[in-house]
Formats: sequence, structure tokens, C-alpha cells
Amino acid sequence: MTFSEEIKQHAFSLGFDACGICHAVPAGSHNGESSGEEERYMQWLSANCHAGMDYLERNMDKRLDPRLLADGAKSIISVALNYYPHQKLPDNVPQFAYYSYGQDYHDIVHGKLHQLLAFIKLRFPEVSGRAFSDSAPVLERFWAAKAGLGFIGKNTLLIIPGKGSYFFLGELIVDLELDYDSPIAQNCGKCRRCMDACPTGAIEKPHWLNANKCISYQTIENKGEISPEVLPLLNNNVYGCDICQKVCPWNRFAKPHTTPEFFPSEKFLSLDGDALKKMNEAEFREIFRKSAVKRAKFSGLKRNITAISKTRDK
Repeated sequence: MTFSEEIKQHAFSLGFDACGICHAVPAGSHNGESSGEEERYMQWLSANCHAGMDYLERNMDKRLDPRLLADGAKSIISVALNYYPHQKLPDNVPQFAYYSYGQDYHDIVHGKLHQLLAFIKLRFPEVSGRAFSDSAPVLERFWAAKAGLGFIGKNTLLIIPGKGSYFFLGELIVDLELDYDSPIAQNCGKCRRCMDACPTGAIEKPHWLNANKCISYQTIENKGEISPEVLPLLNNNVYGCDICQKVCPWNRFAKPHTTPEFFPSEKFLSLDGDALKKMNEAEFREIFRKSAVKRAKFSGLKRNITAISKTRDK
């Protein structure tokens, strides 16, 4: 067994559901050929499809060249961690995206990646590396696809064949040459269920998501008022949206995760419309203390609750 295979096996023992490795090179040119990724990304920014997420414009050099994120970087170890829930909120209560049911994934994925780096250091003590999980300017889905974990679907999410798309991604960039995996050949084919199901038409064309129209952006990242065009289409989504994943045929393979930290609390599962309307800031902090929902802040969640209440009352 090669050391690269040992790394993958240890990643699985830590609870990761997929692991692959690719060469750390500029994203615009992979294996000596142009990937087109830089051009696509710049076009997407130019069209203002990133909405108010100005941070996506910053650190462009690092975003396109992972070698600038870790000294002497040679390899990117990409991992995926399942978050598909065992128990879901009832359909008749305000909906939170599945990824937000448990503890904040940043901390969990980071912790496991640091354990993986410690394993590598047992064999090569001089190795240095950095762990990332939606915490730096890294093109996570791009590198995961290059490492053979899956393919990027028309909804712009990474889809792992036989497993689906309910996964957190993470990367370990190390200054160690390893054996590299190849991208897989599968894709969405003619399927366009995600595009047809999106109530706001946010997936304007295959692999092109306009965040301005996206319910997830409007209810999480947007710090102002919810767009008047999106407001009547929120349905029952109070934090994020999983519609494009729920209709994806690949997610018929989704299985509940095995990560204890992602299990929702009883208080979370008991939340209904009345409880959310009456929630004060102290209760918000208690229920979502370790949750990614903190990103929306109490004011943002209350804004969303008011918004869906108005749409439901009409």
C-alpha cells in the first residue's frame, strides 16, 4: 500500500466519507492544459453573481493558486464529510438547511484535518501543511473534482457518485509529493431537475448560480433586506435552502451521517413558527451557540422569520 493510500485509509478512520489527492498547481492551468476555471470565475464576478459577498473578489491570487496558501505546497488532499440528517424538521415548520442542524462544520472538519496532518507527520515529521474548510480563498469544489472525489453538478455543488451532495468539503495542503488521483468522467447528463425546481431561477444556466436570486444567500449571507423578487418565493425556508439538492437524483443514495457533532439538539428539533417568533436573543445564543446559524445573527434570523410569516399569511 502506498503512503497516499494510507492517508486515505486514515481519513476514512477519522470519519471522512471521501478522500482524494491532486497536485497543487494554479487553477487556471492543470496538468499543462488550461482548465478555464479562472476565466469562468472572473466572468461570474463580472456579472455580479456573487451579490454582496465581496470577499469572493479578494485574494484572487491565492484563490487561483493554492501554492500561495501554504509554503512549498505540492499536494492538495481533499476530503468530504457527510451531513445528511437522521432526523429532519417536520415539513410544516420553518425549514433550516440540513447543513445547519448540528455544530458548526468549520470546527469539526478542521479538527479532523489536523488529526490527518498529525498522522502524516508521524511518517514525515518535517512535513508542513495547512487545513481549510470554507475558511480561506480556496476553490474547494474545483480541487475536490480534480482529486476525483466527484463532479461539479449543474447546481454548482460537488456530487459524489453513489453518495450524493450532502457533504462538507475540506482541504489539507502539504509540502509533500504524493500519488495523485484523476478526475472522474461522470456528469449530470441531460438532467436539469435542480434548474427547474429552483423557485427563484437562481441556477440561470448549468454550473452558473446567481446568488442574488438564491434563497440561501438571501437568508444567510445577505445583511440587508431580502430582495423583493425573492421575498414571495421563500416558501418555508427560514435559513438556507436545500431544494436543488432534494430534487437531485444522485441524492437518492444519501445516507445519514455518522458524526455525533452533527446531531441536532432536542431544542432545535422542537422549533416551530411560534417558537421562532417568540425567540429572544438569549434563546438564540443558547440554541445556536455552536451552530453555523450564528452566521445570520439573531437580527438576520428574526428578519427571515418575519419574511416567511408574511408570505405564509398572504
